[in-house]
Amino acid sequence: MAREVQKLQIIPLGGLGEIGKNMTVVRYGDDILVIDAGLMFPEEEMLGIDLVIPDITYLLENKDKIRAIVLTHGHEDHIGALPYVLRQIPGVPVYGTRLTLGILEGRLRENGVDASTLHPVHHGDIISAGCFTVGFIRVNHSIADACGLSIKTPIGMIVHTGDFKFDYTPIDGKMTDFRAFSDLGNRGVLALLADSTNAEREGHTPSERTVGIAFDRTFRKAKNRIIIATFSSNVHRIQQVVDTAVKYNRHVAILGRSMINVVNISIKLGYLNIPEGVLIDVDEINNYPLNQIVIITTGSQGEPMSALTRMSTSNHRKVGILPGDTIIISATPIPGNEKLVSRTIDNLLKQGADVVYGRDEGIHVSGHASREELKLMHNLVRPKFFIPVHGEYHHIVKHAKLAESIGMPKENIFISENGQVLEFTRDEGHVAGKVVAGKVLIDGLGVGDVGNIVLRDRRQLSQDGILIVVVTMDKERCCIAAGPDIVSRGFVYVRESEALMEEAKERVTTAIENCLANNITEWSVLKNDIREAIGRYLYEKTRRRPMILPIIMEV
Repeated sequence: MAREVQKLQIIPLGGLGEIGKNMTVVRYGDDILVIDAGLMFPEEEMLGIDLVIPDITYLLENKDKIRAIVLTHGHEDHIGALPYVLRQIPGVPVYGTRLTLGILEGRLRENGVDASTLHPVHHGDIISAGCFTVGFIRVNHSIADACGLSIKTPIGMIVHTGDFKFDYTPIDGKMTDFRAFSDLGNRGVLALLADSTNAEREGHTPSERTVGIAFDRTFRKAKNRIIIATFSSNVHRIQQVVDTAVKYNRHVAILGRSMINVVNISIKLGYLNIPEGVLIDVDEINNYPLNQIVIITTGSQGEPMSALTRMSTSNHRKVGILPGDTIIISATPIPGNEKLVSRTIDNLLKQGADVVYGRDEGIHVSGHASREELKLMHNLVRPKFFIPVHGEYHHIVKHAKLAESIGMPKENIFISENGQVLEFTRDEGHVAGKVVAGKVLIDGLGVGDVGNIVLRDRRQLSQDGILIVVVTMDKERCCIAAGPDIVSRGFVYVRESEALMEEAKERVTTAIENCLANNITEWSVLKNDIREAIGRYLYEKTRRRPMILPIIMEV
C-alpha cells in the first residue's frame, strides 16, 4: 500500500482580516510552528472588556506537537497574548530578536509567567524547530528589531514578511534585507504571507527620517514646553525626539508606564542613545524654564487612562497643560479610536495648547508598506501561492487583487478565515477544513468567562437600564405578603415617573394573582409572567426594553 503523502498546513488563528491578535500556525505531520501571538484591544460594543486574544483550543489540543513560537516584532498585536499562551503551554521555546524579547520579558514578569524559555536571535540567524528551519530576515517597521521569516519545510519554503516597509534611510542605518528576500525568490518559494495593512495606499510609505524633519520644524517654532505623544514601542521616533531636543538644548522627561518601560529596556539593550544629563525625572520639570522641556508621553490614541488624556482633562497628578504648550500627536488614530483622539485634541485646545496632529503635518508616517512596496516584495519573492495577512478584511482583499494584477493566478491566492486549514503540496493548495478559532475576551482577571450572552446583557443594561421587581410571597396562604417593590437604575428617573411605577406595580400584582388563581405557584413561571407583563407595559409607555429582574422571596 502506497504511503500517504504528508501535506503542509497553514492555519491562521487570529489577525486575518482584523486589526490585532495576529497568530499563524504552520504544521507538517507531528510538528507545529507558531508565528506570533498577539492581542487586540476591545471594540466599542465589547463593554467592560480589557483585551481580546485568540482562541488557542487547537494549540492546547496539540501542545505536545508545538516545537517553537517565533516572533516577528514586539508590538502588542504580535506578542500581547503570550502571557496567556505560555501560562497554558509552558516550556515551549520562544524565539525573537533582543528588543522583542526584552519587551516580552517585562510583560511575562508582570503576569507572573516563566520567561526562561525565551531565546534571543539576531537577523540572519537560523534555528531548527522539529522539521522546520527558520531564518530571521531584517525588515523596517515602526519598531526596531523587526524581522520577516523564511520557514523551510519538507514541502517547500514559506516566507512571512511580518509587518514591514522598505525604508531607504532608516534611523539606525539598517535597511530591509533585499538580498535575503531575493535569494529566497531565486531558490523558489512555495507560499508568501505578506502584510496587507497599507494595501489600499498608493505609492511608497515615507521614510521614518522625514518625521525628524517635521519635529525640527515644530521645535524651532515652539516657545514653551513641548509634549509629544507617540506609541511607546516606536524607539526610532523616540530617538528622533531626543536628538531634536539635544539640538535645541531641551531636557527630556518620560511619562506613562509603558513608555517608561520601553525606554528603559531600549537604553539597557543599546537601541536608544540618550546623552548624559538630557533625561530627567518628570518630578524635575518645574526646575527648568518652560522652553527647555520636552515630555514624551503615551496617549496618542486617546486611551481614557493614558497620560495625555488625563492631562487634557486636568486629571494628571504630576503634569498639567499650560497655555502656550505645544502638543505633538505623532500617530494617526487606529480605526475605532477617531472619536477618542478628537476629544483629546479638543480638550487640549480648550486649555490653550497649540496642537500639531495629522499626517499632513509630517509628524507621523506609517510603518507598513504601500502598494508599490508590496509589488516589489512580490517580485523579489515570486511565490507559487499567496496568503495576504494583517490588517482589516478590505485590506486583505485589496492585497489579493494587487497580487493578481502583477501576474499571480487567482486560484493560487487564498483569502482565508480564522481557523480555516489551508493545505499545500508542492503543486497545489486548497482549503481542507476548519479548526476551532475565535476571540477570547479578558475582563479583569477573568479569561474567557465573558461571552456573547454576558456582552448582550451588558449592551441591554447600557441601552435601557434595569428594573428589579421584588415580591414577598406567603407560601402557606399562597398570596402576596409584601410588595411588589420596584428598583430602577438607568431606565427612568423614579421621582419624575411615579405614575409609571405605580401602574407597573399594579401590572405585577395582577400577573401574580392570575397565576395563583390558576394554581400556578412555580417561581420560574411566576417570574416569566412578571417579566412579560411589565415588559409589555413599559414598552407601550416608553418604547424602551430595560432588563427586568424579578426577585421572589418566601415567608
